[in-house]
Amino acid sequence: MTPRSGSRGRRGGAERRPRFAIAVTVAFFSLLYLPIAVVVLFSFNSQKSLTVFQDFSLRWYQAFLHDDVLIESIGMSLEVSLVAMAGSLVLGVALALGLVRGQGRLGSFAGLVMLVPLITPEIVTGVAAMLLFKGLGITLSTTTVMLAEITFSISYVTVILRSRIAALNPEVEEAATDLGATRRQALRLVTLPALLPSILASAVLIFALVFDDFVLAYFTTGVDPQPLSVRIYSAIRFGVQPTINAVGTLMLAGSIALIALALAIPRLFGRRGGLDLLSGK
Repeated sequence: MTPRSGSRGRRGGAERRPRFAIAVTVAFFSLLYLPIAVVVLFSFNSQKSLTVFQDFSLRWYQAFLHDDVLIESIGMSLEVSLVAMAGSLVLGVALALGLVRGQGRLGSFAGLVMLVPLITPEIVTGVAAMLLFKGLGITLSTTTVMLAEITFSISYVTVILRSRIAALNPEVEEAATDLGATRRQALRLVTLPALLPSILASAVLIFALVFDDFVLAYFTTGVDPQPLSVRIYSAIRFGVQPTINAVGTLMLAGSIALIALALAIPRLFGRRGGLDLLSGK
């Protein structure tokens, strides 16, 4: 083979590889989002059929609004999400401050332990939480779901805020103490305002994650009321109803809106947004 033919073969291979990568990418996203698109489409179907789309209608959204059981489940999910958001923020901010300012091997070990919930399969966390509550004689209820969700969400808040706290200039807080502020006043008036964008973004993200969570809620919830995700699972075991498509579409829209808000909050405060949220920048 001549050098010219060899270089031509290499160019041909280089041209084929992007096409293959594009095809794989398209196939991946099609398999990932096509079922979701079907759910959204049939939520507007005028008929009960889940295979044949006839006419555009809001019939199933109206049926959902008149379903007292689903409305009750939404109320519980909102309550759990708000409590988990508040609890994980308070504990996560305190933990992040302690990890950044802690010295010695104990701080490093605590930082590693903090990462364990992020890499542990959620089903393991759910089973462990259920066994803990039952071992302590605690009846599964809304309270147990809140406790489990708070525990699971603390690590997310800590990861987001830890890098942001480390990037803060400690001299600013020291200057506040030199001007007569106590350590608590410096924390409240200087450090926390600087962390406010990351705290707000973490709050929105945790709310979205908890509201949509199924695995942890399934293992720690009681009989009634149940979170919306668990209620939907219980309903589809007896057959998928078009109302579930409407609920799923609304949950999808709400989750997308919350995640978009979480990513946009840093930009509203003049900081970089987007994926930098995950690193706390």
